[in-house]
Amino acid sequence: MTYSSYEDRIVRLTDPKDPRVADYTSLTDVALRRKIEPERGLYLAESSKVLRRALDAGHQPRSFFMAEKWLDDMRDILDAYDVPVFVGSDEVLEHITGFHLHRGAIAAMHRPAPLSLTDVLASARRVAILEDIVDHTNVGAIFRSAAALDVDAVLVTPRCADPLYRRAVRVSMGTVFQVPWLRLEHWTSDLQAVKDAGFLTAALALSEDAVTVDELAAERPEKLALILGTEGQGLGDATLYHADRHVIIPMSHGVDSLNVAAASAVAFHTTRYMMAH
Repeated sequence: MTYSSYEDRIVRLTDPKDPRVADYTSLTDVALRRKIEPERGLYLAESSKVLRRALDAGHQPRSFFMAEKWLDDMRDILDAYDVPVFVGSDEVLEHITGFHLHRGAIAAMHRPAPLSLTDVLASARRVAILEDIVDHTNVGAIFRSAAALDVDAVLVTPRCADPLYRRAVRVSMGTVFQVPWLRLEHWTSDLQAVKDAGFLTAALALSEDAVTVDELAAERPEKLALILGTEGQGLGDATLYHADRHVIIPMSHGVDSLNVAAASAVAFHTTRYMMAH
């Protein structure tokens, strides 16, 4: 639909059950949102900073959703896209979403087309693989570290949390839009595709035959895939069997492991030598 003016695009909400804002209903129901967002081909960008990063990355909005007081702050963005702008009182918006909006605007965004594993691997030298990491906070934090520490791409397994889920996007500070990523379809057979593309596969795992992350970096592999496992059980047996290396981060004071997001940052930083090539 094409609008004749900016004012025509402003939709002032009075009914929390207005069907036009179905994209924004029940945002606190994680199980529901995990299902409907991919099915509808959408994700939500929350806060002006995250929203601007999504738009800077070329992602396209379906609509905007905010309290009326944010209209002036967001006017430059709202003028640039010919889509509806839903506004309402704090009470109506909270009824729709299930929580009080305090970060400015939310936008329902079109999900970008999936990337090709072959293409991603062809243009990368260092990738991270997230196996079944289900906590959205950890996924978002890993993406933030990947962006900050020059990881070329992130691959997520079929059961891994959605990197475009609202909390993951927010924790990543929108860096999930900057790092190429894709969801693998056939784990662990896709691990062989990574190896066939010339990557040394290094699984972060407590193992008797593990090398330290410093020793791994000293090998200076031309291409490296760092595999990070789920918060509870760690990496699966098949993954550990097929990985070229098992890698540990040396610990002190009887600590046996770090949170997976913290471990990712250490591993990414230690293997940054690859930036110089």
